[in-house]
Amino acid sequence: MYLHVGEDIVLNCGDIVGIFDLDNTTVSPITRNYLAYKEKEGDVVNVSEKLPKSFIVCSEDGGEKVYISQISPGVLSKRKL
Repeated sequence: MYLHVGEDIVLNCGDIVGIFDLDNTTVSPITRNYLAYKEKEGDVVNVSEKLPKSFIVCSEDGGEKVYISQISPGVLSKRKL
C-alpha cells in the first residue's frame, strides 16, 4: 500500500517508520535536535510550502528520510492508496 503525504509525494507504507505531529513532538529538545540533524544531512523533504503539521520518518536505502507535510497525522493515518 502507499500513502499520499501531499503534493506529488507518495510513500510506500512498508517504508514508514512513524508519523508524528509537529506541534506535540517538537516540544522535546531530542526531537528538535533529530530534525535539525536530518536537515543538516540533507535527509529532509519539505512536501509543501504551506504550514507544516506533521513529519513522516521513512527507512530508505539503508538510511532514514524525513518528509514534512501540511497534512495532519490523523488524516495521514486514515489515508492509503
